[in-house]
Amino acid sequence: MESVFSNVARAPEDPILGVTVAYNNDPSPVKINLGVGAYRTEEGKPLVLDVVRKAEQQLVNDPSRVKEYIPIVGISDFNKLSAKLILGADSPAIAESRVATIQCLSGTGSLRVGAEFLKKHYHQSVIYIPKPTWGNHPKVFNLAGLSVEYFRYYDPSTRGLDFQGLLEDLGAAPSGAIVLLHACAHNPTGVDPTFEQWEQIRQLMRSKSLLPFFDSAYQGFASGSLDTDAQSVRTFVADGGECLIAQSYAKNMGLYGERVGALSIVCKSADVASKVESQVKLVVRPMYSSPPIHGASIVATILKSSDMYNNWTIELKEMADRIKSMRQQLFDAIQARGTPGDWSHIIKQIGMFTFTGLNKEQVEFMTKEFHIYMTSDGRISMAGLSSKTVPHLADAMHAAVTRLG
Repeated sequence: MESVFSNVARAPEDPILGVTVAYNNDPSPVKINLGVGAYRTEEGKPLVLDVVRKAEQQLVNDPSRVKEYIPIVGISDFNKLSAKLILGADSPAIAESRVATIQCLSGTGSLRVGAEFLKKHYHQSVIYIPKPTWGNHPKVFNLAGLSVEYFRYYDPSTRGLDFQGLLEDLGAAPSGAIVLLHACAHNPTGVDPTFEQWEQIRQLMRSKSLLPFFDSAYQGFASGSLDTDAQSVRTFVADGGECLIAQSYAKNMGLYGERVGALSIVCKSADVASKVESQVKLVVRPMYSSPPIHGASIVATILKSSDMYNNWTIELKEMADRIKSMRQQLFDAIQARGTPGDWSHIIKQIGMFTFTGLNKEQVEFMTKEFHIYMTSDGRISMAGLSSKTVPHLADAMHAAVTRLG
């Protein structure tokens, strides 16, 4: 008998997740997966932070903990501590109760809930996102009913920021448009504005009443400092204006599969913030009703304890430093091979990813000849590299550039 779903077409593989599928199917002993956006140790293994294990042990050993539903907005301590982490302990917005924070399903869930709220309650339904940006961004916003436009961000000729293009495009955006900003460690390029450039972006956006929606997926993971990586967000909050922030603990606490995140909406007054929260609850209730307990309890346990918090910052800096070291080692290896071109962008870019500047043909060549897996846009995850695999990658890049130009 024919299925009622027989007219359903097979969907294309997700371009990023598809890289891992292809990697897993390759029997080569020298294969390297540089597609996945997750931290790996020098041995190429996933890492669970010591402080996370300790917090989990503490939670498991507490007999008073139950598995009851939690409120729609999530765990209260988690929300307060998350807002404090991104906005700063001395944030006037927190002191004045002008921030509505809701526990969500990691960064993606926070973006989606924020987008659904904006579609229902904000007067503009256009969102400007950087070109390029994380592949999931346009899908999240489109499905929430927002119309997606792009602003220039990356300049392939310098492998740096197209700051002039960015200012022109945001300057031409309609008044009140929403603008998605990567708080730090822009994905996929690893290119961030300087603090001075952020200040210019802020002034332009505020002068045109553009609404900032920050995606903060790498706080502490980019520079190794939680405060430095939150600087862009704090600059916008300090001027008293409104903004949205999606936070994820996937990278900086290594809680990828726990799906822990928060959406904070900074408002003009406590009264507005409480109304906004009441409406965000109406977005969440029919979507997933209430968030899970475990991951957010780990985060709250760590952020509540000064000892655990300090241990976390040490482990976080170790992860950030290992990635910086991989950048330096790859740059040195490419220099040593005399590979044509300027490769200084590898050490100038920041965070988990490097936008190598390699084209689609070069990427395909490296996969076929050297068993190196990465996204077709030439993005590589620095966290997937180790001292042992850097020479193989440098050989492959050298061959791709010299043979294919």
